[in-house]
Amino acid sequence: MKIAFIVEAFPALSQTFVLNQITGLIDRGHEVDIYAEFRDDQQKVHPDIEKYQLLNRTHYQPRVPQERFKRLFKGLQLFLRYFFKDPLLILDALNLFKYGEYAASLRILYAVIPFAGRRLTYDIIQCHFGLLGRKGMLLRNAGAIEGKLLTAFHGVDISQNLQLLGEDAYNDLFKAGDLFMPACDHWQRRLLELGCNPDQILIHRMGIDTQQFAFTARTKPEDGQIRLVTVARLTEKKGIEFSMQAVATAIATHPNLSFTIIGDGDLRPALEALIQELKLGSVVNLVGLKDRAEVITILNQSHLFLHPSVTAKNGDQEASPVSIQEAMAMGLPVLSTYHGGIPELVEDGVSGFLVPERNVEALTEKLLHLIQHPEQWADIGQAGCLRVKQQHDINTLNDRLVEIYQDLLSSKPLQGLNVPMDTLSYSSSVGE
Repeated sequence: MKIAFIVEAFPALSQTFVLNQITGLIDRGHEVDIYAEFRDDQQKVHPDIEKYQLLNRTHYQPRVPQERFKRLFKGLQLFLRYFFKDPLLILDALNLFKYGEYAASLRILYAVIPFAGRRLTYDIIQCHFGLLGRKGMLLRNAGAIEGKLLTAFHGVDISQNLQLLGEDAYNDLFKAGDLFMPACDHWQRRLLELGCNPDQILIHRMGIDTQQFAFTARTKPEDGQIRLVTVARLTEKKGIEFSMQAVATAIATHPNLSFTIIGDGDLRPALEALIQELKLGSVVNLVGLKDRAEVITILNQSHLFLHPSVTAKNGDQEASPVSIQEAMAMGLPVLSTYHGGIPELVEDGVSGFLVPERNVEALTEKLLHLIQHPEQWADIGQAGCLRVKQQHDINTLNDRLVEIYQDLLSSKPLQGLNVPMDTLSYSSSVGE
């Protein structure tokens, strides 16, 4: 099959779920092209980018300036440069009667540039995040690209984006798209609330290569030093400030704690200030971005994983964070929250503990319980590892993804639509 991925940033170190799908499809003999709006400017790059030479498969559209005058000036340059290369496509992208504000903002013009003079037909157009699905719809309407249109929804696209754009933001996409793939039951229910056709919804979870994250049973450390860890972007919805507050309380009775936070983001200055305010300078270590090998090394040296996600003030939520999947695969007991799709991943009291969002008292109570009961770590870790292997193994999920594509192309009814997670069984070993 020929498959086009439409994404925002590529490569993006925080979106390994997209990368895992791309490399998995290539491994299965399919032809994959990537269409991105920009390249994420990070020094750390996943090794698979070079291994699969993915930048050679990636096509970037011109960056869209936020300032209107600059956007218009650059748009005029693009028009003059590409009009004679593909006049019908360029003119269609500027059709105000057909696209309204989308055309007036010149965003369609910028988006069609990688396709000018080379209209492309794919079997599948795989869009990650709802707004990129809408972009894929517009590109297909303009005749820039052809293929079955699939949109994966992850969280921000049906939480924060809807708060900004309104709950009718995807109405046109719901009419034009061929399949909608929420990453968890929670977001499936949200799509139904928004009016998406239930016959066009299929849950497809994001996953990890479980073979790369080896399980180790956690036991009480001989030196008494209990090492806590978080892997997350430093953004509000990751709830890192609540982890810090819980740790600040816990060290009063358990001074042999250390807390490593892997990741970077806009909240770093605020979190650094909070570390000083809570007098955690000798306990909390913000180590910034790390590549996969470095993350695995730190996880191997840790005992407990904290990830108390919250709904951000702008409405942003998430599904089932990949970092939690990786920690569970490696046997780390997880302390998280009742948020988004996390309860579908972490079973409270079995494969970890869950508390209400922003509840520092409950978070501290469960943290202290885990610290005081290291004899439970191995069993919790084993249950978590099993759940990830059953539900989020990327190899099984990618096999299933190919089946979904093939069924869609053959107009064969898709199996597993809208069935509750506890009863849904695929033909593979993954229990959804």
